[in-house]
Amino acid sequence: MNIKQRTIKAPVTVSGAGLHTGEKVTMTFNPAPENHGYKFRRVDVEGMPVIDADVDNVTDTSRGTTLSQNGASVSTIEHVLAALVGLEIDNVLIDMDGPETPIMDGSSIQFVDAILNAGLVEQDADREYYHIPYNIHYSEPDRKVDMVAMPLDDYRFTCMVDYNSQVLGSQHATISSITEFVKEIASSRTFCFLHELEMLLKHDLIKGGDLNNAIVVVDKNVDESELQHLAKLFNRKDIKVAPQGILNNIELRHQNEPARHKLLDMIGDLALVGVPLRGHIMAARPGHAANVAFAKKIKTLIKKERSRKHFKVYDPNMKPVYDTVQIMKILPHRQPMLLIDKILELSKSHVVGLKNVTMNEEIFKGHFPDAPLFPGVLQIEAMAQTGGILVLNTVPDPENYITLFLKIENARFKDKVVPGDTLIFHCNLLAPIRRGIAQMKGIGTVGERVVVEAELMAQIVRKQNS
Repeated sequence: MNIKQRTIKAPVTVSGAGLHTGEKVTMTFNPAPENHGYKFRRVDVEGMPVIDADVDNVTDTSRGTTLSQNGASVSTIEHVLAALVGLEIDNVLIDMDGPETPIMDGSSIQFVDAILNAGLVEQDADREYYHIPYNIHYSEPDRKVDMVAMPLDDYRFTCMVDYNSQVLGSQHATISSITEFVKEIASSRTFCFLHELEMLLKHDLIKGGDLNNAIVVVDKNVDESELQHLAKLFNRKDIKVAPQGILNNIELRHQNEPARHKLLDMIGDLALVGVPLRGHIMAARPGHAANVAFAKKIKTLIKKERSRKHFKVYDPNMKPVYDTVQIMKILPHRQPMLLIDKILELSKSHVVGLKNVTMNEEIFKGHFPDAPLFPGVLQIEAMAQTGGILVLNTVPDPENYITLFLKIENARFKDKVVPGDTLIFHCNLLAPIRRGIAQMKGIGTVGERVVVEAELMAQIVRKQNS
């Protein structure tokens, strides 16, 4: 059963301070059309630039994940994206009047609650998942980071953290399906060690920090004066170290809350792949930099597979639209210059033609007879003949016209073609035919390999004797 894409029913707004900038920001989740994905819009910047939630737009991972595009940036976006993925929402436009998302309570739960209050709506288009095809590995040996994505018909996560801390120790967290996110992961808050907190405070790097939005792990001996200093900084009466080895500012929501939050960050960062995933993600000691590098690796694989799948592989034995005899009734070419054997598909805007390359071709008598290669110039000619069928198909009496090719641009030969290959040419109009002038993009494939591509311009001309 196909699963439909989803967006939110109505706009919903949340406000708060950014963790690092301290700036108050109002963030509005807006419904978005099908295939829109996740996008941020900086409404406080001239022109209201839009920033795609895409791993290629990541510019910083030092203290959260930052995206930059069109002259604007948004930072600490991982908790927001995790909420959207966890709710299985596909399309949202997020308006922000500041550079950093509000930290809220340090988790995703307040974003989740706000979105659920707005409601979700199913759209007409199907959700297209990327299914992890085989084990995809990523590692950083110096940081002891290991990540792997494995095939699974669901979205499952397992995360292990180990900071060589007597207080935190080794922890792991797991969900067997993304449907468990809201209950098991969304409320898990960010955390830091006391020595990190002190360094950040010293350098004024957490202007929006509050002891209500982070778990502070006490990884060293602290005296009363230091605790009193922290209490003063955060406008608190007093601060103590709780038995669990954390500051008593908050109580843990889960015994393994730090590991659950790292899992939350992973979900948010991997949303930057740009498509919903199906697979089991396992990670040891992940962080934003590793998450983003892993997301880039997955996206690169997706792009490679999509480029291969852009052209379907045709059965050479399928019934053609035109066979060789029918082609000769349209094109004026004859042996040895008739280079198309079949037309497999034909519409008003595209055509697919087939050329069987055999050792019996006249050309191989002189063109590398001991190591025969089908010449690139003839590949372009065969592509042009295929395009000629498309162009002549637009006139009522094609036998009375010919096509003159006016221009060939951006021709590239990407792989060799040898006897025994079946060349498939795909030609698509780049614009409607005007005044008998046609512009088209042609691509030649052998199986799943793209071997040649070019942009062609042709003119329809009536034969002089017609």
